[in-house]
Amino acid sequence: MDLKLIHSLFFVGCVTVSLGQQTNTAYAITGQENANFNWVDIRAIDLASGTAGSTLFESGKTHFTFRDAETGRNVDQLTINGNPLPAATANNAAGVKTIVDNSSPTALMSAANAYDKKHQKLFFAAMRTGQLVWLDLSNSNGTPAFYTLQRSLIGNLDYTDEALNITRMAVGADGNGYALTNDAEHLIRFTTGSKTIITDLGGLIDAASNNGLSVHNKCSSWGGDLVADAFGTMYLLTAGRNVFLIEPQTMTATYKGTISNLPGTYSVNGAAVIDDENVMVSSANTFDGYYKVDINTLAATKMLTAGKVYNASDLASGNLLHQTERQNNTGAASLEATEVLGNRFIAVYPNPVENEEIKIAFDKNLFGKYKITLSDLTGRIIATKEVYIEGPGQVENFAMNRKQAAGIYIIKVIDGTSKEVYSDKIVLQ
Repeated sequence: MDLKLIHSLFFVGCVTVSLGQQTNTAYAITGQENANFNWVDIRAIDLASGTAGSTLFESGKTHFTFRDAETGRNVDQLTINGNPLPAATANNAAGVKTIVDNSSPTALMSAANAYDKKHQKLFFAAMRTGQLVWLDLSNSNGTPAFYTLQRSLIGNLDYTDEALNITRMAVGADGNGYALTNDAEHLIRFTTGSKTIITDLGGLIDAASNNGLSVHNKCSSWGGDLVADAFGTMYLLTAGRNVFLIEPQTMTATYKGTISNLPGTYSVNGAAVIDDENVMVSSANTFDGYYKVDINTLAATKMLTAGKVYNASDLASGNLLHQTERQNNTGAASLEATEVLGNRFIAVYPNPVENEEIKIAFDKNLFGKYKITLSDLTGRIIATKEVYIEGPGQVENFAMNRKQAAGIYIIKVIDGTSKEVYSDKIVLQ
């Protein structure tokens, strides 16, 4: 069965938090040297001090491999929907435009990255293309190994439009990656394991309590970064220093306040969780170093960084906010027990749905009788279908009884023992 269809759904309703030790390392997309604004290098940063550690990749200097994750073929240059891109231009440290070689996985620069501790992958999105790229940190042969999907995170978008640039990214407590466009009209979810399935969840909704401060506003809410907590929610720290709590299940963005004690010209562009209550932030446009932000009070404190200070367009760590609280409340064993088998073996597409038919693909040996249901957010059942799965790769068409109003609906797959093996939101246009 072909599961290369990028717009498909998968289960995220149950949080499966990895309750390991917090790490002391962040990964940063930085300029190549002091006072350099080409965000093409990848460096390790000490979370305690902000001091730069090892350089994982230095564009133009480090030998690397770059492969298509689906075909295994070498990637010679970044493409958009299979079409080669022209050579890009960038400003060097002296402000002179230079030609950038698209064969480098970071050539088009990035302002969004996320670290998946479980699979040892550092994900990032290429600017101007929205293409998902990742560095395999488990590779031990000394040569950085990059992989990509030869398509954009969202199809049919003009990524030269600043509103659609992907500038915020994090791995959530459910183990999935999340990416957000500048205008917050596209929250994108992607699996981090061996098979990459990508879903555009749609636009965020401003909470009523925001009192007019919108997550979509260009001046106050674009740019910045995402960090995740252990309860399945995320925090958006915008370039304008505003902080929103993001609830992926409801797609709601709730304004929490503004970061204080930062220099006047400091834009918040990168964020990485240090521990249960603190986040390290970086700026892409200044060289004032890194700051620690208390996520409860939103007060910033300057970190004592030694050596060179690189401006960073984005930061990522494998830590989660409130991890100790989650562990104390529930325990690791009960969290692991909530994982649902169907999140790896069932895919639903397309999403959003443009007509009245959905396809459900069963990718493993899930033999037997299943019931598929579609309901609205109140729980009212709109349509059901019983299917019998005879082998891997079977695809079932699910037609709705009548044209439904545009909006968010819940689709579920229930097995013969009445156990729910799949549940997720789907968007009808």
